[in-house]
Amino acid sequence: MIELMRPIRTRLMPMNEKIERIRKRAKEFALDECSHDFSHTERVLKLCERIGKSAGANMDVLMVAALLHDAGLREELEHKKDHAICGAEIAEAILREEGFDEDFIEKVSYAIRVHRYGKGVVPTTIEAKVLQDADRLDAMGAIGIARAFADKRSKRIYDPAEKPQSYDPFAERSVLTHIKEKLLKLKDSLHTDEARKIAEERHRFLEIFVEELESELKGLK
Repeated sequence: MIELMRPIRTRLMPMNEKIERIRKRAKEFALDECSHDFSHTERVLKLCERIGKSAGANMDVLMVAALLHDAGLREELEHKKDHAICGAEIAEAILREEGFDEDFIEKVSYAIRVHRYGKGVVPTTIEAKVLQDADRLDAMGAIGIARAFADKRSKRIYDPAEKPQSYDPFAERSVLTHIKEKLLKLKDSLHTDEARKIAEERHRFLEIFVEELESELKGLK
């Protein structure tokens, strides 16, 4: 009886209270490693707020999607499942428990399902486009470089035998190769004007870092 009443109570809550409940539940799925911990989620949320308002997005859908977009990462790391698909399924279950209506749930689920870079999906909703942009911006610039070094899949700074290929999210690559295969390509995959503006400086920072690192690796500096 208690579980049956839960969605009814939450359905009557103001949206800001519902979102705080989702924030608490999202933290339960956060990884304890700094490349994808909850601070990444918080940064994506802030970027979504900044980009979403200028793009005319449904901010309630967008904020909930941002909070839950990486809920499936543990499944990916432990079982090699697609974290976007798993995250969408987790989000659907949570939102139903919290009493959200099915139309809202579908919009959140879709944004999460298509957010990852490796799938190459061009979203059809503005909320999904903004979430993609925000998530990709957090992989650029200084924070993107820091996250690349912190990622558990990055075993080396560079590997002279590696050649950049098509990006594979499950492959263990050196940091330098990862930057070339993914991070330097993110700018051209963005959808919104505000995200492209933010990306300019971050992309240039990546270029400068790669130029400096390669010069030092060659002993030129």
